[in-house]
This record gives sequence, C-alpha cells and structure tokens, in this order.
Amino acid sequence: MISLFDIFKVGIGPSSSHTVGPMRAAARFAEECAALGQTAAGGAVAQIRVTLYGSLAWTATGHATDKAVILGLCGAHPETVQPDQTEAMVAHVRATGSLPAWGDRAPVRFQPDVDILLDKETQPPKHPNTLQFEAFDVQGALLLAARFCSVGGGFIVSEEAVESSSYTMPDVPYDFRSGADLLALTQKTGLSIAQLVFRNECALRPAADVVAHLDHIAAIMMQCIERGLAQDGILPGKLRVKRRAHALYERLKEKDQRNSSLPHEIMDWVSLFAIAVNEENAAGGRVVTAPTNGAAGVVPAVLRYYRDYCQTCHQSSSHEYDQGAGQKGGPEGSQTYGGRSDGEEASEAFRYGMRDFLLTAAALGSLFKLNASISGAEVGCQGEVGVASSMAAAGLAAVLGATPAQVENAAEIAMEHHLGMTCDPVGGLVQIPCIERNAFGAIKAINAASLALCGDGEHRVSLDQVVQTMAETGRDMNHRYKETSLGGLAMNFPEC
Repeated sequence: MISLFDIFKVGIGPSSSHTVGPMRAAARFAEECAALGQTAAGGAVAQIRVTLYGSLAWTATGHATDKAVILGLCGAHPETVQPDQTEAMVAHVRATGSLPAWGDRAPVRFQPDVDILLDKETQPPKHPNTLQFEAFDVQGALLLAARFCSVGGGFIVSEEAVESSSYTMPDVPYDFRSGADLLALTQKTGLSIAQLVFRNECALRPAADVVAHLDHIAAIMMQCIERGLAQDGILPGKLRVKRRAHALYERLKEKDQRNSSLPHEIMDWVSLFAIAVNEENAAGGRVVTAPTNGAAGVVPAVLRYYRDYCQTCHQSSSHEYDQGAGQKGGPEGSQTYGGRSDGEEASEAFRYGMRDFLLTAAALGSLFKLNASISGAEVGCQGEVGVASSMAAAGLAAVLGATPAQVENAAEIAMEHHLGMTCDPVGGLVQIPCIERNAFGAIKAINAASLALCGDGEHRVSLDQVVQTMAETGRDMNHRYKETSLGGLAMNFPEC
C-alpha cells in the first residue's frame, strides 16, 4: 500500500501534476545545486535552465507550471508556501532575472522568459509529464542535470526510475496490492479497512502523528470549503470564469431559512462544497491533493456531507485511535451550513468517523496509484475525478456501516461509471469542465455508496477488474484527450 501521507498531501492549486509536482522537483534540484561544491569545471552554479516536455509544455501557463518551477527554485515547497505570497515571489524573480541566494552563494541567474523552455515537439520517453533541469557555471559549462517525471498527485520520480520505482511500504503488518488482497486481509483478521490502514501507518510512525495528520487533512479540507464559500470575483486566466460558490451558497442558505428546500436539494449543498474547493484550487489556493488537485473537491464534499447530514448513521472503529488520544474538539473551520446550525462543532464521534473515512479512502486511492494511474496526463480524468469518486464512495460507505465487501463494491461502482472520462481542460486551465466535474464526482460517490449499502457486497465485476480496465482505457486514449488541451472540449469551446 501507499501511505495516506502520500495520498493526501497539502499543496496549492491549480494542479498536482503540473503545479505541485514541478514545484517539488524544482525545490529538490535547488537543494542539489546548493549542496554542489566548487568543481574543476569552473565553480559554483551561476545559471539554471529548465525544459518542460509533453503535457507540461502544452499547458504550462494555464496550469501555472512556470510559476511552480520558479517557486521551487526559490526554495518554496507546496506544503508550506503561503498562497498569498507566491505572486510577489514570482514577480521578484522576473524583475531581477535571478533566484535568491542559496546559503552564502551569490544569486543565480534565471530569466523565466528565456530559461524556461517549452518543448512541445519532443515526445518524452518515459512519461508525458517530464521536466529537465540544468545548472551551469559562470563560463557556461554544465555542472548538474536532472530529469523528473510528475506522475500524478504531486508524486515525482527521476526519469530513470519512473518504470522501476516501488511504492510498497516497508515492514507493515498488513501489506496489500489489490482489492482482493485487501478483502482477504479483512476476512482473515476481522478488521475493517480503516483499522488495517491505521495499524500499517502506526508501524511506520507514532500513532499520535497519524491521528494528527488525519485531523490536519480534514481541517484543511473544511477550511478550503469555507474559503471557497466566502470568496467572490473572477478566477485567474483568460477565460474570466466567475466564481459561483458564494452566490450559490447565499441562495441555498436563503432557501433553508425559508424552509422551502426539496429533499433532493441536499445534493445542491454537496455540489456547492465541491465547487467551493475547486474554485479555490483554480485560484491557486491551499488544497489537499485527494488524490490530485484537479479532483480535490470530491472527497472534501462527500466528507462534509457525512459530517453535516449523516449524524444518525455514524459507524466508527473509534477504539483504534486511543493511542493517538489528545486530539479533541471539531476540525478547524468547522462552521457548517445546511445540515446543522452555524458554528456547531463536529462531535468527537464524528471526528473518529472522519478519520475512518480518510483511512478507507486512502486505501482505495493507493490501489489505483499502484495498479493504474492517478495522472490525467497518463489516463485522462478517469484517473483524477474517477479515482476521487471511488475513494469518496468507499469512505462514505465505510462510515455508514458497510462491510469491507460493500466498501469494495462502492468503490467499484463509482469508478465503473467514470471509465473513459477524458481530460481536456479549456485553455489549459483547471476550470472548465473541471470545477463542475468535481461536483458530479461527489454526487456519483454518494450514489455508489448508497447502492452498495443496499446490496450484500456480492457483485459480478470486481474492483480489480475495473482498475485494470481503467489502466487499459488510459493507454488506448488518444494523447489529445490527456491534459494537453489539444482535443475535445478544449478545442470546441468557441471563445478559446
């Protein structure tokens, strides 16, 4: 399995593959340059050049890949950089034509308009999201070079390791690489999926750290929803897309106050939560990759649905978290609308449930990452919103009392009905159709969990078969429909 610390990462928008991954790669290269001593070739690093290939080149501006590279070379990391400071950092580099000094070294020449090359012709040999870094001394001699692949969800690997890298966690008591493995372990041990994953994580780090990470991720998700509900105005980019979440929130709140809502309008709240997150992502705000930025709204929206509307249906393996006791109260940013009165905090029982939800979702996300892909540039949006919907369906089913077999069924249903979904962002921006697509992914997740709970876990098509089908479909998909903005809606939108 892949750790939940890798499946759920804090970053900034708009894209995990095109923003978070390149920023991490650039920061790693900057660290290597800073550690580079004087060489016989001519001395310390004086200039850096970056080449973006494939999908990274085609959508560099819309996905803010150029800005991400600049930020990473400045030493910024997606987990800690302040979104409201990024524009000033990028502007300073553009104005001075240099990067900040690394340690006691002189500033390094870097002119983004000249030193970031967009190679749209060369087909990268290992992965469509490939970027190359080169460091030169003052006389122009090459001192250091590295190529990285951004393989989805903010994961980066060196190009030479992209086909051979192993994601198996070391020394965990319940290792699994397929849905069949996971179900067999639950049957053998009598543990839930959440319990299995929690015990694996606790074999690698203190239980308190695992609990703290779960609560932190839940808090960031809820805060992101709140920020999205409060913001208004126009999203960055040439499409001039107007934010809708705030106005939609005001309309739904007014209907709630008049007590005039129809039962199905709970789904409007779910859609609102997803839209709020993805508008924040599109604006370069702080989000949780779940499993990617482009799909960052699905899991938070369904988690919020559980927290706000499922108070009487709670099921949790709360005793598992006794080792991590001390995390009390509701998540930060726990003000709620629609399902409960404003300002009411999630109960401790619901905090346990939210942990179970995220642990279960992480287990399912790891299966897709291991056996297929979560990269839109590799398999289309089925690997992003499709996987997020599958994760959310599994998490929701688990906390509503599903058996492990029903949880697996919920994940299978959600992905089965995202198979073949293309990634064709209009204008290279993570806005159209990405924002609305997250809302539909969240609704499908709830429907999938509900259908699975109506059954007994027995079904003809297994999750593993759907994962394999998703991988094969992605391989067969024309590259124009895999995050290049060269086909589909991206080409047929008349104003672009």
